[in-house]
Amino acid sequence: MKTTHLFRITLFFAFALLLPNTSAQDYNTWDLPDGATIRLGKGGITGNIAFSPDGTRLAVGSAIGIWIYDVRPGIEKELDLIAGHTRSILSIAYSPDAMTIASGSNDGTVNLWHVATGELQTTLEGHTDVIYSLAYSPDGKTLATGSRDNTARLWDTQTGKLKTTLTEHINGVDAVAFSPDGKTLATSGNDKTVRLWDTMTGQQKKTLRQPTDGFRTVVYSPDGKTIATGTWDGTVRLWSAYSGRHKTALRGHTASVYSVVYSSDGKMIATASADDTLRLWDAKTGKHITTFSGHTRSLSAITYSPNGETIASGGFTERRGILQLWDAKTGAHKTTLSEHVREVFAVAYSLDGKMIATGGRDGRLRLSNAHTWEHITTLTGHTSFIYAVAFSPIERTLATASRDKTVRLWDAQSGKRIATLKGHTGLVLSIAYAPDGTTLATASADATVRLWDPQTGKHITTFPKFRGSVRSIAYSPDAEVLAIGIFDGNNPAVWLWDVHTGKRITTLSGHTDAINSIAYSHDGTRIATGSDDKTVRLWDAKTETPLVTLSGHTGHVTSVAFSPDRNTLASSSNDGTILLWEIR
Repeated sequence: MKTTHLFRITLFFAFALLLPNTSAQDYNTWDLPDGATIRLGKGGITGNIAFSPDGTRLAVGSAIGIWIYDVRPGIEKELDLIAGHTRSILSIAYSPDAMTIASGSNDGTVNLWHVATGELQTTLEGHTDVIYSLAYSPDGKTLATGSRDNTARLWDTQTGKLKTTLTEHINGVDAVAFSPDGKTLATSGNDKTVRLWDTMTGQQKKTLRQPTDGFRTVVYSPDGKTIATGTWDGTVRLWSAYSGRHKTALRGHTASVYSVVYSSDGKMIATASADDTLRLWDAKTGKHITTFSGHTRSLSAITYSPNGETIASGGFTERRGILQLWDAKTGAHKTTLSEHVREVFAVAYSLDGKMIATGGRDGRLRLSNAHTWEHITTLTGHTSFIYAVAFSPIERTLATASRDKTVRLWDAQSGKRIATLKGHTGLVLSIAYAPDGTTLATASADATVRLWDPQTGKHITTFPKFRGSVRSIAYSPDAEVLAIGIFDGNNPAVWLWDVHTGKRITTLSGHTDAINSIAYSHDGTRIATGSDDKTVRLWDAKTETPLVTLSGHTGHVTSVAFSPDRNTLASSSNDGTILLWEIR
């Protein structure tokens, strides 16, 4: 849909493999979707990693595309991003001539990309499920792919045609690797076996059985003398390819290892892990060289500071809940607070901007100083997840909504609990104070919205039961309308409800999946919605008509927020990124 309300710009950045002087600080503007101006975060590491044949570049599969790093000693940095798959990338591989990068995705396809331009060359289709692994033969003429459909396939890289399908695994094929002479293909799977195949005939030569849970990845060293494996416990192990004897273990990752790769000269090993870090190791000594961080598994909530200078995001990485603060103008990362032991679902600033409240999977409400980032206090009482947090606009109190079916009111100064609001029979998923602070609205999976007096904690009224779970609510700035996100599994929609008459005004339809977040612009002229359908939609609040659909996230959109100056809309996603959209 065309609209004058969205300032659309398309930013194109040439692929930077040949530009080693590219600034590492520019990555938040690389390969943006139409209409977006900045990306905060790199997304979670979702796939394997691959060295370029000359060993100077490292490609990393992520939730939003392929990240390219310069790994030359002393100048390690980000170089570029190639985006194109509609879902997370789980596997990548460089061709031996360094002209092509192959990527396999959750969408079941394999894409071949031109390295110098980042353009898509061709798509290989045939697997019926997720692509877990990829490997080029040493001569570059064959590409091996492993999939959750329990097969490995060999493809002709010149024609894109399927050569043969290997079908002996009884579970998903996690890893594929060619021997240095190209005569053997090793495949490992969830069936706890490693199978060796003749690449000419497609016949199985040998089966190695794992006595435990098996390995996530298998790779040969360039000289063929060593096999490196990545395990579920975060350890990388090196084995003799001839005797099978264990040689050494590389420890440092705190979660399972997705991928292990050797540099072309065999001197360096790179590893990628579910702890959202990349590590480089000396292949001979096993010594750790450096760690790349900045990837985030999931972002669940975002909010602007009252002065509009900072964006706070809550999420999950490296097995911990995190609060990240970003410069709202430049996209620069300010700091990360990781005191939560589990995922952060909710973030809110106090009205004066001096305090940040976060709540999440651990059921604890954490208050921090918004300027010094020091921890103030942790409030306990909820017996399950905290899904939403909101400060009162008229006093230093705040409300929390929980999976334990209650809403709690807290004194932000003393940390004492003021009241517990009971009545919902399902998870309480969203809360919103009226702009004058005299009413608190709560939304629940029990298909109801309730209004409460936050001064007394007394129940005021319950809206007539809706046709499905209510995941999100928001008051209009004039407190006349309550926007309610309904999800019944078939017809997700936003209902605009007259607060005074208790009647529905209209329905905003268009999303195809659950609506997780609703926000009014500060002047009340626009409504933004974020959905599991991976889109953000912008609506005219006065005419109650759609303005534009913003696409670019590769995961569910978890939260949306307008900047105080009304010029920018921020959206967060479980792809691990925030996108900033310029509007007018």
